[in-house]
Amino acid sequence: MTVADATVPVARVFGSALRGHACLLVDEDGIVGLLPTAAWLRDATATDEAILGLCHGPTVDIGCGPGRMAQALALRGRPVLGIDVVPEAVRLGLGRGVAVLLRDVFDQVPGEGRWQTALLADGNIGIGGDPVALLARSREIIAPTGRVVVELAPPGTGVRTRHVCLETHVGRTGPFPWTLVGTDAIVAIAAAAALRVLSEHRYGDRYCAVLENAR
Repeated sequence: MTVADATVPVARVFGSALRGHACLLVDEDGIVGLLPTAAWLRDATATDEAILGLCHGPTVDIGCGPGRMAQALALRGRPVLGIDVVPEAVRLGLGRGVAVLLRDVFDQVPGEGRWQTALLADGNIGIGGDPVALLARSREIIAPTGRVVVELAPPGTGVRTRHVCLETHVGRTGPFPWTLVGTDAIVAIAAAAALRVLSEHRYGDRYCAVLENAR
């Protein structure tokens, strides 16, 4: 299939990437780079574990992918549920022995309103291209005393939304919005979603923040 052919569903292209095929990330200006699927398919690293140390109590891993973060939480004895919209990701997560559901975060989530932590790792604050809407939805999923642990882009990134495509040997997706949120923008983005920043953290070249209910 060539780029000129009909676009391919995101779930099919991302699923092929999770089966080990190289996946290009493409935007309006051309190829941005390779999707780092190998990093997501491995076991959790020491840096992943440090980020997971910010998660308290039962945790829902939003956009869990193949389940490395959810698995690491489960190995700590933590109740955890992964949700993802890609069937291959769910299959791989279940293969790790993790509870994973094929579910859109904007659909009903089991235990909604009772989770102590909602995790948005690996840039998943970009899901849907609207970080305010995603954080507001995450606030609905957690308990009133819960928290959102969100991985961020480096300082100076601000808020950058672009339309991107994924491409593997099975073809290219149509463009879909994805947003980067830097550490310099999270206070304002969180406030717009009725959350506030409790703490910010840096682990090597990765940044994250812990958010709590502002009401």
